[in-house]
Amino acid sequence: MELAKIQNQTAEELAQQERQAQEQLFRLRFQSKLGQTDTTNQLRTLKKDIARIKTISRQRELGIAAAPKKSAATKGKRKAAK
Repeated sequence: MELAKIQNQTAEELAQQERQAQEQLFRLRFQSKLGQTDTTNQLRTLKKDIARIKTISRQRELGIAAAPKKSAATKGKRKAAK
């Protein structure tokens, strides 16, 4: 996953992406241990993606990086939902 794509996601989207990547990493590790797959490159890529996601999340917590601003359409939907 590209860094620019990760930076443009909201906190909820980042959390969801991290959960999905963690699940996929678990499955690949499991398959690797059973000898069903030889995809070490995918394992390496997933680990790096998870690290990127966690880094961006932490930077936002510390105030180093700003979260993307939501569009007016998104804000209107939230107000209508309340």
